[in-house]
Order: sequence, then C-alpha cells, then structure tokens
Amino acid sequence: MITYDRLFIAGSWTAPSSPELLDIRSPHDQAVIGRAAQARPADVDRAVAAARAAFDEGPWPRTAPAERIAAVRRLNALREADAEKVAALISAENGSAGWFTRAGQPGLTRQAGAYLRAAEEFGWEEALTPSDPASPTRSVVRREPIGVVAAVIPWNSPFSAAMAKIIPALLAGNTVVLKVCPENSLSMGFLAELLERTGLPEGVISVLPADRETSEYLVSHPDVDKIAFTGSTRAGRRIASIAGDRLKRFSLELGGKSAAVILPDADIEAAVRGLKFASLLNNGEACIAQTRVLAPRSRYEEVVAALKDLVESLKVGDPSDPDTFIGPMIRRDQQQRVRDYIELGIGEGARLVTGGPQVPPGLERGNYVTPTVFADVDNSMRIAQEEIFGPVLVVIAYDDEDDAVRIANDSAYGLSGGVWSADQDRALDVARRLRTGTVTVNGAPIAFDGPFGGYKASGIGREYGAVGLAQYVEYKTVTL
Repeated sequence: MITYDRLFIAGSWTAPSSPELLDIRSPHDQAVIGRAAQARPADVDRAVAAARAAFDEGPWPRTAPAERIAAVRRLNALREADAEKVAALISAENGSAGWFTRAGQPGLTRQAGAYLRAAEEFGWEEALTPSDPASPTRSVVRREPIGVVAAVIPWNSPFSAAMAKIIPALLAGNTVVLKVCPENSLSMGFLAELLERTGLPEGVISVLPADRETSEYLVSHPDVDKIAFTGSTRAGRRIASIAGDRLKRFSLELGGKSAAVILPDADIEAAVRGLKFASLLNNGEACIAQTRVLAPRSRYEEVVAALKDLVESLKVGDPSDPDTFIGPMIRRDQQQRVRDYIELGIGEGARLVTGGPQVPPGLERGNYVTPTVFADVDNSMRIAQEEIFGPVLVVIAYDDEDDAVRIANDSAYGLSGGVWSADQDRALDVARRLRTGTVTVNGAPIAFDGPFGGYKASGIGREYGAVGLAQYVEYKTVTL
C-alpha cells in the first residue's frame, strides 16, 4: 500500500487543504493499491502564488541556460535509475501492460535527450543581420520564459505527458504547476519525489492530483501565463475558450482517430505485425493509435483475416503478467464506454469479425473489454469517426491511392497515422498527402527531435525537440 497524504507544493510536501484521501484502485481487480491526497482550489492558490513569486523574484528564470540544462539532466538521470519502479507504478494504477510501460522508459530518455539537445543549440539571444548594412541600428532577439505554466495532463501515459511539458518549461526558465489525474496519484507522487531530489529552487514546481473542477480553476487562474494541455478535444475546446478570453498562451495536444494506410504492395503479414503495436499499444488507450485500418479492395479480406488472427492471439489479462499484451481499461466508465461503442458498431451494420461487447471470461472483476475488429465499415460510421480509446479496430476498403488519402483525411482529427508499403518512396508520397501531424512508414518509431502534435481538432502547437521548446518562450526584439 502506497500513501501520499501530503501534496508537493512549491518544492516541499505540504498538508492539503482537505485531509480526505482518495483510494486508488487496481483496474485489474478493484483492490485498493494506494491512497493519496487530492488538491482543492485553496491548494492551487498556494501553488500558483509560489510559482508567481519564484518567477517574479526568484533565481530560476534568470539562471544561465546551462544551469537549467544541468537540472533537467539530474531529473532524467533520477528517473532512469528508477525506471522499473516507474513502469510498475503505471501498470498498477493504469492497467497498462508491463511490456508497454517498460518499453516506454527508453522512450522517455530519448524524449528528454531531444529537448536537451535543442536547449544546447537554442538561440537564447541572437543578433540579427541588418537588412541594410548602412543602417546605424542593430537588433537582438531574445527568447525569454513566459512565466507561470499550468501543465495539465491525461491519465493514459502520465510520465510521458508530464515530461513532455515540464522539461521544456523548465529549460526555458518558467515555473510550473503540474495538474495530474487522480488515477495517477501514485506514479505522479513518485515523480514529485524525483523532482524534490533534483534540487530545484523553491516555488519552481508543484505537482497536484486533482479533479476536473480544480483543473478548470487552475487554468482560469489570473496568475497563470500559459496553459499546456494534453487530453480530449472537448476539454481542449474549453481550455482554448478560457485562454482566449484571458489572452493566455496555450498549447493543446488532443484526440485522434488515426488511419493506417496499407498499400497494395505491402507485406500484409509484416504490416499486421506492426499494427499490433501501432494500433493496440497501451490497451488501445492511446491518442496516436492507428485504429482505422485502410485496406485495398483487392486484398481486403486478406487484411481482415490477418487482423482477426492477430487480435485473437493476444493475451488479455493481468498487466503484471509478462505474457499479457492487453490489460484492463483504467476505470469502469471507460470500460463501459468502449463496450457501448462495440454495441454501436454492431447496430451501425458493421461486420463483427472478432471480439464483441462481452467481458473476457474470468476477468469480470476488472475493467476488461474484449479486443474487437470490425469489417465492412463505412468511414461515415461513428465507430470510424469518433475516438473510442480502447482495443477496437475498424477496417475500411479503398479503391486506389486517391481514395485512400481521401478516406484518411475524412476525419475531424489529424494527430497521427501510418503508411505500409514495400516501396518507401511510394509510401512517402502518400504520407505527404495526409493531413496529420505525424506519419510513420512501416511502423517506424516517432522521432523525438521532430515536432509532435495535430492538425484540425487534434490540437494547436507542437511538442518535442526545438519546436516544442519554442512553445515555452516569448520573443523579444531589442533594437539599438
């Protein structure tokens, strides 16, 4: 049993305004695995006030970039040293299969490394070359921290989402209030322990598990200068309206309904092996999951049969079991949401190839769903247009490449996607035509040096690398 009865505010563990602790339950069997204090508006006020004072009066925004880089390196090293504990905590509270949480640890190192390289090469202050050499003036462009950052993250991949925001915010010299989901109180409590050991100045960072109402209080706070949010498109729209009304800076990484375009020349067996990870990572609770599989009519039934065999071969069960590929949904309401979408797909007339709304036998105590594949899906169906956030795949037929691109782009979202082909040049041509922020070819991993984010309803702004770091600075031009 893990207990966090205090909140990490301004760099130290502080008694919460409400002494009530939240039970953190295992998605596998509903057992209580921990208890944790939850922030209320009074706690937000304390955290924001400390962040405001640390930014306005403290040393952090005025430290040299090299010192901030060194602090982030310490944080990353501490996380690497306890990578197994991080993975185990996320599996226990989220239900994410162990293979996924362990595989994510090297990814966190690459993510941090990309930000650190960007910070080392970033033009914190640059002299501009005058357009008129005869002019007596010269200009200097400075990149300065924005101020107090409210970083708000979802529950599905908490460490990745947290580090994607706090690392660039800290590197740029901002102070941060990190709002995390109640379900992640244990893993994010451990992150707070790592931050405490990093040795940041007082007030620079707070970590607050809290509900949606407290989250809205934070992002609406008059002393917050920037909102960095990852979560649902619905919540993103609300945050954008709050930020617009108050002219706060904001960046949003939102939902997705990504397409995997299997070209006619693709090795179907290899493509489906790749989709095991691209489509079903983290129990399907992933915004980048390629859950719309676009298959050429000439090979449609071949793709459907291969996906059926794949999904039926995956072990569903206890996330701590090394043989498990798909664990439970994080909460009962999320389990019911996915099951409702499966019922909806059947009602819409899609062909149920495998799976269904029933709970897998023997797993009734947990938040489990049966991995499901639908065929004969029209892209206008809700199961093809709406983000399900679970292990549900839809297979859509296309006539030619133009048709495939049209279908892939016929979505409110534009976060990620994939192209599968034996010809990389051909795949690249198709990738260029997809209206989405990230495209992988033949299952290539995401490159953390490149920007990550979405078109359309999938968000505003980008994360990772130099472009992600630039989301946390203001530009000042000084002319002499």
